[in-house]
Amino acid sequence: MNIQLLAIGEKMPTWVTEGFNDYAKRIRRDCRLTLKEVRAGKRTKNADLLRIRADESQRLLAAVPNGSRIILLDIDQKPWSTPELAQQIKNWMASGQHTALLIGGPDGFDDICRSRADQIWSLSPLTFPHSLVRIIVAEQIYRALSILRNHPYHRAG
Repeated sequence: MNIQLLAIGEKMPTWVTEGFNDYAKRIRRDCRLTLKEVRAGKRTKNADLLRIRADESQRLLAAVPNGSRIILLDIDQKPWSTPELAQQIKNWMASGQHTALLIGGPDGFDDICRSRADQIWSLSPLTFPHSLVRIIVAEQIYRALSILRNHPYHRAG
């Protein structure tokens, strides 16, 4: 199975790329995790944020590989526990369908993007910097896969 993380924003600090890549390498045995950066809209003092959000959502959807399950990462949903994420990944793998995880821009997703989503995943009710979310998602996927493999990385009960 392929999991592609599609994220608004380019040219992240080196530590972000290195952190994401570290976890992506760790899970190669189970699935392929890749990152595709999507250009953010230009935000100025008088910018039309609704149009920018719609444009970013369209660019994200255009980058989703054909036939992929679409999962939006959004704060406005019930967070999954790590064991719940492990079960989600098990279901995704069993379906044989690739998965696209979408991280929106600072203004979130528009309604078209939401209507195309198969699921919405909240990492937490807290707000995280989008650069850090890339690493958190990669680590949580690694942790969930470690549960599925009975690997001791995830020891919480």
